[in-house]
Amino acid sequence: MSEDAYTVAGRNMPEISIAVGLMFTAWGIGAYIISDMASITAMIPMFVGGPIGFLGLMSVKMPEKRKMFMHISAMFGLICALGGLRLFQILMDGDGSNLLIGSHAILLVLGGLYTYFCVQSFRWARKQREAAEA
Repeated sequence: MSEDAYTVAGRNMPEISIAVGLMFTAWGIGAYIISDMASITAMIPMFVGGPIGFLGLMSVKMPEKRKMFMHISAMFGLICALGGLRLFQILMDGDGSNLLIGSHAILLVLGGLYTYFCVQSFRWARKQREAAEA
């Protein structure tokens, strides 16, 4: 029994990518506004997460290049998660604002989950390909 695509909560990975990209973008813009536009660095979640959504959209528009777009998107997810690891340093130092803590937590959790789903999707695709060859 083979399905057409790996899904999470009934959504395929390009749809998940678009949603994740929108969440990162909304948080980045919101953080920038909340910080009284004091620093462009508040938009880092948008800068590293926005491409995830764009690549998800490109996967929908150009399905023949989906594999390439989704692999690049997974790389951005990993960058988000790795950037979020700074959360632990911020918490240990005790000098982070709630906005800084929130931004790093979102990068770590959402980026980590997204990367996990991407890896699971790639593994699923490989198993489907191997089953078809057998």
